[in-house]
Amino acid sequence: MMQNQYTSSQQPFGGQFQMPQSNQIPNQMNHGGHEVFDLHEVLSGMINVLDQYMMFRVFVKGPELMNMIDRQYSFILDNYNITCEAFQTGTEPSHHTKKYMMNESNTVTFGIKPSQPKKPNQSIEDINDQGIAGHMLGLIKSTASLLTMTSLEVTNPVVRRVLVDSVPNFVEMAYEIFLYQNKQHQYQVPQLSQQDMNSMVQGFAPITGQPTMPTPSQMYKPMQ
Repeated sequence: MMQNQYTSSQQPFGGQFQMPQSNQIPNQMNHGGHEVFDLHEVLSGMINVLDQYMMFRVFVKGPELMNMIDRQYSFILDNYNITCEAFQTGTEPSHHTKKYMMNESNTVTFGIKPSQPKKPNQSIEDINDQGIAGHMLGLIKSTASLLTMTSLEVTNPVVRRVLVDSVPNFVEMAYEIFLYQNKQHQYQVPQLSQQDMNSMVQGFAPITGQPTMPTPSQMYKPMQ
């Protein structure tokens, strides 16, 4: 005798088809399939960042960069823990997402200072703080993008909120690294000429009043 291939929530074609809703599912199972795969990628990505920060620490020489690594590592570790907790339980984690506070000022130095062309390291002795800061920025920027994309399609409302609240913190950490690099003349910021800048800045204008929206009858005229 052939076994019935339909679950209790599904009926063969022609019968009544009942779809379970999130309020009928236990909290720890309240995740869509796409969400589960994406959260595995997010959590694995956070582990990779933490592991690489630990490895960077061996090569860092400057106390300012070392302090930044330690502060960001501690914050990311806590963020990983509450994300993991919310994902496994489907409920509020033990504490809300914290707010990362960077140490750098918002002062940016503009202009290009002549420097030697960059090239790959030829030995492990060539690893320096400039290269490590560049790796850190790449890791944090990619994690911020991954968190943003993942949060757009999360089913569980608690997990979604944890991810959404995490995005500004990773943006802040990336910006802190950029400011550090800029101060060290490692991340230089060119500017346009005053005339070109003004043309670009004034290239858009706000609209006044309420636009007239077309009606369906205006959009879909019958064929003659």
